[in-house]
Amino acid sequence: MAVPQDAVKPEVRPWPALWALVLGFFMILVDSTIVSVATPAILEDLGSDVGTVVWVTSAYLLAYAVPLLITGRLGDRIGPKKLYLTGLAVFTLASIWCGLTHTIELLIVARVFQGLGASMMTPQTMAVITRIFPPNQRGRAMSLWGATAGVATLVGPILGGVLVDGLGWQWIFFINAPVGVIGFVLAVRLVPDLPTHEHKFDLIGVVLSAAGLFLLVFGIQEGQKYNWGKITGPISVWSLIIAGLVVLAAFVIWQSRNRGEPLLPLGLFKDRNFSLANVAITTVGFAITAMAFPLMLYAQAVRGLSPTKSALLLVPMAVISGALAPFVGRLVDRAAPRFIAGFGLLCCAVSMFWMSQVIEPDVPIWKLLLPIALLGVANGFMWAPLGTTATRNLPLHQAGAGAGVYNTTRQIGAVLGSASIAVLMESRLAHNLPVRPGGAPAGAEGFAGGKLPEVVRQGFSDSMAQALVLPALVLLIGLVAALLFTAPSHLRKQPQDNAQPAEAA
Repeated sequence: MAVPQDAVKPEVRPWPALWALVLGFFMILVDSTIVSVATPAILEDLGSDVGTVVWVTSAYLLAYAVPLLITGRLGDRIGPKKLYLTGLAVFTLASIWCGLTHTIELLIVARVFQGLGASMMTPQTMAVITRIFPPNQRGRAMSLWGATAGVATLVGPILGGVLVDGLGWQWIFFINAPVGVIGFVLAVRLVPDLPTHEHKFDLIGVVLSAAGLFLLVFGIQEGQKYNWGKITGPISVWSLIIAGLVVLAAFVIWQSRNRGEPLLPLGLFKDRNFSLANVAITTVGFAITAMAFPLMLYAQAVRGLSPTKSALLLVPMAVISGALAPFVGRLVDRAAPRFIAGFGLLCCAVSMFWMSQVIEPDVPIWKLLLPIALLGVANGFMWAPLGTTATRNLPLHQAGAGAGVYNTTRQIGAVLGSASIAVLMESRLAHNLPVRPGGAPAGAEGFAGGKLPEVVRQGFSDSMAQALVLPALVLLIGLVAALLFTAPSHLRKQPQDNAQPAEAA
């Protein structure tokens, strides 16, 4: 497949193309982080509850995750530029729809369409990096891709806080319209039309993966609401969870036996680093998504901070992450990723556990900022080595498929993190808050009405702190996976073939 790659090189300007794609990717990430700050306002304005309002995020993440396998493959077939532009248009229009909704149900539906648009865009960014950058430069390119996540964690919450305080939560979605238009124009002008490859589509695989993920996530997230028992008729929470696991197992079996072109190319997992990077990024997606909910609810409901001031807590994380990104990018191109990514994952786990220990109703803010700053170090060292390691040695004709798998596992982690943290928060609130007559936890309905009454502040704070232990524990799995990385091929061949690093992949 070297011929098609060489054929497009003369016309390609890699860095302008990457900057154009990163703008759209940035918008997707901002839209994920911006909602966590607006959650209390949405909860109050639309008269919802914690279990339902979390679906505003979970529905987006689920619709984002499920199609990624096929959108990665579709990008290889019709071209990453065309699919990226289509996804950007869908995402922008769905954002306007989100801002115009007046019920929690319609907002969730609109978020599904946002997720579909995002699923078309994301694999194309990684696929383009893999196809237009040589292996010895992908670390720097991927560091920009990863730094985008760090900057988005700052811009999203702060912008969300300003918009929620000044104009209302609807404007966290309306703001995407002008950004989407600018991103569309830049992508049309700067992103190259890359050679395409013929692919068949595994429709059975699409149905099985979508059904399995939905059953699993819905069962986990709604478990606390139905007391882990009967939902309706013969359907129970555990029957949904078990059915989801069975369907996902059937999906994997089908992929292994499909003699055509499976949706999930299991052959990609023969690359040890690809497999381990997918395990690690799943835990990162889980932890980063799960962490935002308890932290923002604590800041606003217990400390009485406005959405803007709550978001400002994340400034140290984003500034440190952005500052480290260029350094880490260069390091990833020159050094084995095992200890770089491992250090980042360890810092991430420690920061969340540390946060869980310092969260109290009256803790000095500076004590809370210290673990958040460590989270910035973690972000700086995690994203680039994990993304680069996953895709560095993939064949060019499978760049889209590999990017689709990698982003799918990241989003599956995010979906499970969103669902699991909702269950854990509700469980801890039920345990730690005094109970009103009728069984409802006292104060649980007052998230967005300023600081909670004194009688429930300690219990609420304890609940959010205890919830943060879960993502810290999950990250330890990712740490083990990262420590098992092997040195990438271009580094192993460097002494003999230093003059031709592009062939090391």
